[in-house]
This record gives sequence, structure tokens and C-alpha cells, in this order.
Amino acid sequence: MPEQRTYEILYIVDPETNDDDVTRLSDTFQQIITDQGGTITKSEIMGRRNLAYPINRKTEGIYVLYEIDGSGREIAELERRMRVSDQVVRYITVRVDEDRRRAEKLRSRRTRKASKRPFASSGGERSERSGGARGSVRSSEPAIAEEAAGEA
Repeated sequence: MPEQRTYEILYIVDPETNDDDVTRLSDTFQQIITDQGGTITKSEIMGRRNLAYPINRKTEGIYVLYEIDGSGREIAELERRMRVSDQVVRYITVRVDEDRRRAEKLRSRRTRKASKRPFASSGGERSERSGGARGSVRSSEPAIAEEAAGEA
């Protein structure tokens, strides 16, 4: 069995398409994915949004996002169907599993390094370098601030 990968697919539907046709188109695409052996992790109709630039003299589109786990065979079939569909204005497919794995690795490395670092002491070198402890007294209670000012 081929390796399972994670893909994000975003496609833009023509804004003149009514809501029933958008849901019907979305259901058709989801059926294609499941028939080819993929699983849909997330499906979201993001709604009508402005386009970055006009496409076919249209400035708006209906955005739909899928997150799919699959082998890639279902992606090829889905892209073929989107290419011939008159309702789909644009689409993009991005493989995200490697990026997420890399981000998780960096996140775990960062937490591991943070756990090895000693905790910052209260009022030590850090406050002197930033100038926070010298010359200014910051307190929310006026009596404490007056006592500190009198000692200095």
C-alpha cells in the first residue's frame, strides 16, 4: 500500500453559482476522494471572498478548503475533474505532511532547549541590562513606591 500523505486543497467556485450547486459540487468532489481511497480530515466552505486579482472579469469567489489524507491517486482524479468543471475558477493543492513534521520537530527541539535553560533570577542581570531596576520605581501601590523612593 502506498504511503499516506496529507494534502490541502483550496478551490474557488464562480460567485454566480447558487448555494445548492456549491454544496452539490462539494459533495461530488468529496465522493470522488472517498471512492479513490482517500479520507477527508477537514472540509470547510469558507464563503464568498474577494479575489486578489480579477479572474474572468470576476472580483469575488466562493472558497472551499479540504484537508485530505491519501496516496495521491485521488488528488490526480480530483484535479482532473476540477480542470474540466466550468464552476471551478481556480484550485491549488499543497502537500503539507512534510511541513507539519518539520514544524513539530522544531517545536520539540525548542521545548527541549527551553527545559535545559536555567530560569531567570528575579532582578538579576537581566533587569540591569534593560535598565528596568535603575532609576525608576514601578509599583501599583503608592505606599511601597514612596518607601522605595525614600531609600534610594
